[in-house]
Amino acid sequence: MKPYRADVIGSMLRPDYLLQARAAHKAGELTPGAFKQIEDRAVDQCIAIQEGCGVDIVADGEMRRNVFSSQLAEAAEGFRAIEGNSVDWFTMQGEIDTSPVTVGLVERIRMKRSLSAEEYVYLRAGTSLPTKMTLPSPTMYAYFWVPGVSEAAYPSVEDYMAHVTEILADEVAELVRLGCPYIQFDAPEFGMLLDDHQKEWFRAKGFRPEYMVHDGIDMLNSIIDAHPDTIFGLHICRGNDANRYMAAGGYGEYAKDLFARTRAQRLLLEFDDERSGDFAPLAEVPDDKFVVLGLITTKFPRQETEQEVKTRVGEAARYVDMERLALSTQCGFASVAKGNNLGFDLQETKLGLVARAARALWPD
Repeated sequence: MKPYRADVIGSMLRPDYLLQARAAHKAGELTPGAFKQIEDRAVDQCIAIQEGCGVDIVADGEMRRNVFSSQLAEAAEGFRAIEGNSVDWFTMQGEIDTSPVTVGLVERIRMKRSLSAEEYVYLRAGTSLPTKMTLPSPTMYAYFWVPGVSEAAYPSVEDYMAHVTEILADEVAELVRLGCPYIQFDAPEFGMLLDDHQKEWFRAKGFRPEYMVHDGIDMLNSIIDAHPDTIFGLHICRGNDANRYMAAGGYGEYAKDLFARTRAQRLLLEFDDERSGDFAPLAEVPDDKFVVLGLITTKFPRQETEQEVKTRVGEAARYVDMERLALSTQCGFASVAKGNNLGFDLQETKLGLVARAARALWPD
């Protein structure tokens, strides 16, 4: 397996011209073709930033997405904006900040197009570096289930999850066919399940928090097992939107079930502040997996030092052999299009630190 010591999570800050174009396109003031050209320009800029920073792997920055998980709702029929579907976020001061979920499931899903083939084909043509694509995990789509409404589409949450898993399996097969070497599943819901407040939110939707990680890993494994020559990553954070978070708590509660059972070869884990707990749960990571340490925050406008990063990697190496470690930011810079309040200069500084520290820690 390629180590990819300087990894990226996926999302990057959208330039203002892209945000303005998205609003104009939504308002019917910009044709689809003209909007695509502006999206292409933003992806080109995103690729250039990553190449300039010296990371080992390149993503398209999710420039074509309004939210990191929005492809399914955009590429399919069955979803629409609906009242009564909201989720609690937390400000960095720990205060609850409730926000609507973008859409809800109202009808059985009918695909109109691929979720991400367009993204990958354009990315592949734009760089000579290794590339990766990001997809939401199956259980991430629990967000869109609305009790009292979504039962008209599927008789149970289990039927819904089974269909979403089939859709994602088809999408992964298409990305593999197109030559994508590295596919990352984003699973913030696993991070949410570390938080008692959010467990109750899932329970109110009809999901069983005590089984979601176990069942979610089974769903992912059913997809991963079909592609033994592809690298799969599993990214687990605690929510990322406009400098807010969704959960706090260390990985210990689910570490054995999650780390040992997933067949994803790379675990991309958030460790940027006290919300993430300590490194001790990494002792449960099997010897055949890499851990990508998310040590550089995208939540706060602070600049970590190379020495600080090296020290923390040394602490993590007490639990996972140094040769099975790598670096990234703790999450993306813009899981939602408006992005975290950091700025493009600091984004480049942080990606540059990921690359520079990785070269110093693993010079070969």
